[in-house]
Amino acid sequence: MSITLVLGGARSGKSRHAEALLAPHPTPWTYIATAEAWDDEMRARIAEHQARRDARWRTVAAQLDLPAALAGAGPALVDCLTLWLTNLMLGGHDVAAATTALESALAARLAPTVLVANEVGLGIVPDTKLGRAFRDAAGVLNQRIAARADHVHFIAAGLPLLLKGKLP
Repeated sequence: MSITLVLGGARSGKSRHAEALLAPHPTPWTYIATAEAWDDEMRARIAEHQARRDARWRTVAAQLDLPAALAGAGPALVDCLTLWLTNLMLGGHDVAAATTALESALAARLAPTVLVANEVGLGIVPDTKLGRAFRDAAGVLNQRIAARADHVHFIAAGLPLLLKGKLP
């Protein structure tokens, strides 16, 4: 079944675009949330996303075990791979093994899947070793998922730019 990767910067409109991509597919849609609410600002962002979704959405939290969350889902939106990567790295998990498991889960999917990720490689070089390792790992993760995806959209200022496949 189709895999779509939606890339872009922070607050670019990625999530809204990704949600719209599932609209033609039968409900319920599964929103696989990878964020952890560490502070009030993040709680507010999560609440904003939740407020956009109606009863047609089923939310599943998957801060680490993204492959398991995908295994039981119909049409699904993963928001977002970048936060999932953060959780893996900060928890000391094997990112390469987790990415391979994610790729296997995507290959086994029988329903459409939309994945959201931040494009973090367009900014300045991070000034810390962890920041540079994260930027590099995010770039590798995005490349691996993009290679498997049928469609890749880049979002800037709420506008989609087609990188691979077709726009709806």
